[in-house]
Amino acid sequence: MADKKPLTYADAGVSFEAESEAISRLKRLVQTTYRPEVLSDVGSFGGLFALKTYREPVLVSSTDGVGTKLKVAFKVGRHDTVGFDIVAHCGNDIVVQGAEPLFFLDYIGISKVAPAMIEEIVAGLASGCRKIGCALIGGEIAELSDIYTPGEYDLVGTIVGAVEKADVITGERITPGDQLIGLGSAGLHTNGFTLARRILFDRCNYSVDTYVRELSATVGEALLACHKSYVNSILSLRKVCDIKGLAHITGGGLSANVARILPDGCTAYIRNGTWEILPIFSFLQAKGDVEAAEMYRVFNMGIGMVVAVAPDAVDAALESLKASGESTYRIGEVIPGEKGVQGVPS
Repeated sequence: MADKKPLTYADAGVSFEAESEAISRLKRLVQTTYRPEVLSDVGSFGGLFALKTYREPVLVSSTDGVGTKLKVAFKVGRHDTVGFDIVAHCGNDIVVQGAEPLFFLDYIGISKVAPAMIEEIVAGLASGCRKIGCALIGGEIAELSDIYTPGEYDLVGTIVGAVEKADVITGERITPGDQLIGLGSAGLHTNGFTLARRILFDRCNYSVDTYVRELSATVGEALLACHKSYVNSILSLRKVCDIKGLAHITGGGLSANVARILPDGCTAYIRNGTWEILPIFSFLQAKGDVEAAEMYRVFNMGIGMVVAVAPDAVDAALESLKASGESTYRIGEVIPGEKGVQGVPS
């Protein structure tokens, strides 16, 4: 026993040195997202943020992960897009209630800290935060070799925003006659990847480098298309018209997510075929022989956000959204009936 050397944490699979290098690499990236309200710096035990300018603030928060889209990132060897994705997803989740994003925190659980990989992930996080004016004020890197597969990681994010109490959007003011405007998506966003991967990698035997003519991209490029952020467009829209309700179209598709914002006595009638179905969805449906109802349940099908406004606000809403660069579609209206969604395959 005497010839055995003393064990270290590194011998057990955890490197303080690698984590320290990773943190030194990301510090500059994180600081590019800071707002004047940020009072702490990288390395603090907690992120400090001074809430200002609100009279009666309501804090709005959301936590989510990127899911199995990460498996595609691992195959491609690209990690910045998923960082952007999680910020966009969480930002969309709170702007539907009228909140301005204030700050973001991330969690990266990884088998072994690779500083260059961590830097790439955080570069994506920082890019997403800068886009919506949100400070990246905290995070955690956990090296867990006994949990994660070598070369892989998990990415989770939490966002906190604020809105004046009088301005919270809940959907409760939606009434029959209100119009539904759909905002175009950029692809799968961050939902449905377990099915998409099963179709493309298992059934079709494609690799991430396979070029698909119908998609005008490789499989990897098509699947890693970033989750579109609607935060700035919606915050601008609030200044020109009354938004009665907003639905971020994620897992569960149009039916499940639009239903979440409807009050009793209201049915959302969606006119299927009034918007562009992106090629990725048609391709997946054909290659996987997936029924239409399943496609609409799993994927966003080309609509990433739905806006409910009164009929007399439609023109102003469309003008504002188009000025923000959104692809807009008048996809339906609210009619009297049982709470739910009609018109899409189910």
